[in-house]
Amino acid sequence: MFVRKKRNRSGSTSIVVVDKSDGIYREVKSFGASSDTNEIASLYRQASAWISKYGGQQLFDFDETQKAITETRNTISRIERTIQNAPQSILNRIYDSIGFGAIGDDILRHLVVARVCQPLSKVATVEYLKSYFDEDVHLHNIYRYMDRLYSSQQELVHKISVEHTLKILGGCIGLVFYDVTTLYFESAPKPDDELRQAGFSKGGKSAESQIVLGLLVSEDGYPLSYSIFNGSQYEGRTMIPIIDDFVRRFSLTDFIVVADSGLMSERNVKLLESAGYKYILGARIRSESPRIKEWILSIEKKDGHCQSCMKNETQRLIVSYSDPRARKDAWNRDKGVARLRTAFVKGTLTKDRLNKRGFNKFLDINKDITVSINEEKIIDDSRWDGLKGYITNTALPATEIISQYHGLWVVERAFRIGKTSLEMRPMFHFTEKRIEAHICICFIANKVYKELERTIRNIGLNMSVDKVLDIAKTITTLKIRLPNGELYTQTIYTTSQQEAIKPLIEPDVG
Repeated sequence: MFVRKKRNRSGSTSIVVVDKSDGIYREVKSFGASSDTNEIASLYRQASAWISKYGGQQLFDFDETQKAITETRNTISRIERTIQNAPQSILNRIYDSIGFGAIGDDILRHLVVARVCQPLSKVATVEYLKSYFDEDVHLHNIYRYMDRLYSSQQELVHKISVEHTLKILGGCIGLVFYDVTTLYFESAPKPDDELRQAGFSKGGKSAESQIVLGLLVSEDGYPLSYSIFNGSQYEGRTMIPIIDDFVRRFSLTDFIVVADSGLMSERNVKLLESAGYKYILGARIRSESPRIKEWILSIEKKDGHCQSCMKNETQRLIVSYSDPRARKDAWNRDKGVARLRTAFVKGTLTKDRLNKRGFNKFLDINKDITVSINEEKIIDDSRWDGLKGYITNTALPATEIISQYHGLWVVERAFRIGKTSLEMRPMFHFTEKRIEAHICICFIANKVYKELERTIRNIGLNMSVDKVLDIAKTITTLKIRLPNGELYTQTIYTTSQQEAIKPLIEPDVG
């Protein structure tokens, strides 16, 4: 190592420390440049002093750096594969913690994990599993498994789901929320297709064939069980069969059934009571007797106020008033009536285009087949703004009844997770076996999604499931072939967000 004076094009002179190693000259440190003779001499002395003090150490550090670079290059050359399998690691742990690992079929595990991570067609799922998780799953094996799932493993899926929910709820279900939705198909049904049929569509797909899906959900939104009905099935006829079947299979009796007013038919109420079930149902307050309607409309319209009365020996009617609900009711009505008035002015309101659904209830059809807007009906409708009714055969306080009924949003959210995050619909399968297997896979995926949500909350992360999985997809795992031939795997965490979700990937670390 020595000091070199280097002449620059500008006429100045640079003072640098140079090292010669293996016949190669390398500039180690620059001390500056100057055109002044005295300053150049000063820079030269500084460089000489630096060599005396740091030269040996600098040479040592330089050699170590080169050694590290060489080792790094050798390591990189041994990398056989990079994969983004952090989502798989997270979801596999959740899958096993619920108990689904007892089913003992890796294809089901792969299909569920892929459904949560990246919902795709079965064909695209095969490529996704290979590209991101390094899993070889053949399409024909998937279809063969779906047939097996339908015939032999669905009951075990329901059993595991119920047992896990009982465990996290402390051994008592307490509340069972029930609701239905419709799932449509892109393909037309065959003439002998008893499952896929046209019917009332909750998603506005009235022209498509569909099935009806009934879902039982516990408190906090944990899926318990489900049943599938043909697409023409009236939703009110689905509740009792699925609850009866639920009780029969799992011997659960100490719970309260919660369902919305669409399922509150006189028949359903009688069947619930004859079976000894406790229930909280949304009431159709505008269909009550004249006496009870008069009582309802006399209730003080003060935000949060509620009153109750006995309808009969077993049934109690609770009615509450809410200012936000009143504003929403008024806004919806004003919007609907505005559309009617526009159509009326344009002359597009004709008898053959009318029904009594929605805001068409405000229309009158005269004998001469003219259509007009009934202003009195609009005024009468406004008297009900903000009022909501509930029917129950329990002795719970009115406020608790209302609170538990509002828990129905957990079923709506379960459906929303299934339809959006898990893309349960549209379905492209057309055999009953494959349809039911697809629903079962989505049900398990929903259960895994909810349990991951609970786990994230328990470890104190302020993130959604989708956010966690998005971060996990950016984490890279290296597979390195060591000199002795063994395969070494290392997951790389490079950002604070990646480090934050590390306990979900490696819960035993740290």
